[in-house]
Amino acid sequence: MDIDSLIAFVAVAETASFSLAGERLHLTQPAVSKRIGALEARLGARLFDRIGRRVLITEAGRTLLPRARRILAELDDCRRALDNLSGAIAGPLVLATSHHIGLHRLPPILRRFAVRHPQVRLDMRFMDSEVACAQVLHGEVELAIVTLPDVPPAALTLTPLWRDVLVLVTDHVHPLAKQRRVSPQQLMGYPAILPGAGTFTRRLIDRLFEPLGLEPPVAFSTNYLETIKMMVSVGMGWSLLPQIMVDGSLAALELAGGCPDRRLGVVTHARQTPSNAARAMLELLACEAPGDGVAAPWRGY
Repeated sequence: MDIDSLIAFVAVAETASFSLAGERLHLTQPAVSKRIGALEARLGARLFDRIGRRVLITEAGRTLLPRARRILAELDDCRRALDNLSGAIAGPLVLATSHHIGLHRLPPILRRFAVRHPQVRLDMRFMDSEVACAQVLHGEVELAIVTLPDVPPAALTLTPLWRDVLVLVTDHVHPLAKQRRVSPQQLMGYPAILPGAGTFTRRLIDRLFEPLGLEPPVAFSTNYLETIKMMVSVGMGWSLLPQIMVDGSLAALELAGGCPDRRLGVVTHARQTPSNAARAMLELLACEAPGDGVAAPWRGY
């Protein structure tokens, strides 16, 4: 079975588009179609249905997809194991991270990594933490630096780096801004601006209110914390944001019962051989990430 055809198949399945798959693989759309056609002919089964502009994966395609991912992951693992024999820290390193961590945690670490290992081609991909964990699980990225899930799949290894304290914030003229201490019940009378439902951070926030039988009145939802900060600062509602983001544009309030903490760290695949470049990044993170003076490193898990 042709490996390039399997790569094209996975790309089309994940993007639901021949043109987007071509962009990902730096191929033309006809080239992607040719590879899929060759794979379908070899397997004797149709893998995608083309209905208008929509590309729908067939039952045969759904059956093949997890197996194709495993084959490609095994090949990548073999490549890394062989490359590691040289001991050189070079080549590609595919790393996923969230926008928040990329903005507030990684810049000095990435700067040091680039100086120490100029032969590494760092491929940074920004995405939600939940998506990044899924991509590590499927072998699409080698490691992710994200908000850690509470209950990860068994195949993932989590390495906590930071304890990220969340803080209740409003704008300075909010009706609650002058109070020294705010109860969860008081917050229910005002609109909230929170991360999207299903995100790791939103689950932490929801668990704060659920035992009290409360559901925050969400007026606006986005996974971009910088956008939430802006919306709060102009008086659109209250939120819970990482302490590292709190500045003079926001009023930080004390929440009765306390605010939750997030765990930020590295996600890797437990059964995947790390490349020398990934090992170097993990070593640097272990040395450089803790002790930023804002959020203490997480010591237990």
